[in-house]
Amino acid sequence: MSRLALVTGATSGIGRAFADRLASDGYDLIAVGRNKARLDDLVAAHPDVTIRPLAADLSTAEGIDQVAAVAANEPIDLLVNNAGVAHYMPLADLPEDKATEVINVKILAATRLARAVVGGMVERGSGTIINVGGMIAFSGPAPASVMPRRAVYGGALAYLLAFSQLLNAELTGTGVRVQALLPGVVATEFHTRQGMDLSAIPRMSAEDVVTASLRGLELGETVTAPGVEDASLLEDVFTADLAAFGGQSPQLATRYRA
Repeated sequence: MSRLALVTGATSGIGRAFADRLASDGYDLIAVGRNKARLDDLVAAHPDVTIRPLAADLSTAEGIDQVAAVAANEPIDLLVNNAGVAHYMPLADLPEDKATEVINVKILAATRLARAVVGGMVERGSGTIINVGGMIAFSGPAPASVMPRRAVYGGALAYLLAFSQLLNAELTGTGVRVQALLPGVVATEFHTRQGMDLSAIPRMSAEDVVTASLRGLELGETVTAPGVEDASLLEDVFTADLAAFGGQSPQLATRYRA
């Protein structure tokens, strides 16, 4: 019996690399993207598997509804929440429609699609959800000198990280796994669409990001950071998070007392 994956943002960058790898591994696909011509190209590139192209814009409520309805009614084995927009600007300069796009794509769509598939996965006793964020999820403590300004985008990726960790814990013992995939700068169209020239900066390939994700699942990782050589750095972050969470009390901390 063939396995079925749903990949969003499947027409370029990391999403296309996921679609190509999964198709090569024998998965049938539901490939979501805004560009119908690129979806058709993906279908033509993999004649040996069934690829269902689904043209939808996940920055809109209608697009999210459309894809969530499909996801809820298909036996999805693997969901890759990859679709993304950047819109790197300070909040005061960020147009309302662009802020809404970031929130819709990276938070609302990812959450609703995970919700759409997770019930069926639990019933079947297996399944995987991969939420593609980025290392910017860790950048909250960065000083004002760090550029570019991107509070909404960084906040959305931080949500994906916490959401993935908490959902994975909720699903312990069900056979369903969740991974937060956090690449750094990747050689895709992602930044050029925002008018950013990163050609002089060393960048990881999208194919390597996918390799890290799939290997990270084999290693039992909930958080996979493809470019972090020393995995203990991640464990230090998570240990500190839990220490702060566990260090609270109902008493007002001394530093706040007059």
